Amino acid sequence: MNLASTARTLLGGALIFAGVSHLTFARRAFRAQVPDWVPLAKDRTVVLSGIAEVALGASLVFTPPAHRALVGKIAAAFFVVVFPGNVSQYRNGRSAFGLDTDAKRFARLFFQPALVYWAVKSTHADAARA
Repeated sequence: MNLASTARTLLGGALIFAGVSHLTFARRAFRAQVPDWVPLAKDRTVVLSGIAEVALGASLVFTPPAHRALVGKIAAAFFVVVFPGNVSQYRNGRSAFGLDTDAKRFARLFFQPALVYWAVKSTHADAARA
């Protein structure tokens, strides 16, 4: 397994874990990230985003090489789309996941671009070899 495959598989596994946690033990904490302007109920938003994360994670792990670049772009877009939730958590001072200070919530904002890069880079490298 090459580095890109390992990175893709790790990201997929992390997304599956995060998705399952949306649906189970961390459901309440994820509600802290749902912006007030989202038109759905916070719990419904958490459930739907959890389902999306499980699906994306499984897709990153199991999609054949010829389609991985597309899956990577979709995962990257997902990370962009949920970013306002991270901003909302920071702006509204909502504590969750150990992010109990403004400094911690602000620092977390810088991880989202890394996730976008990770999704694209780990899938395009594999697709190029397919």
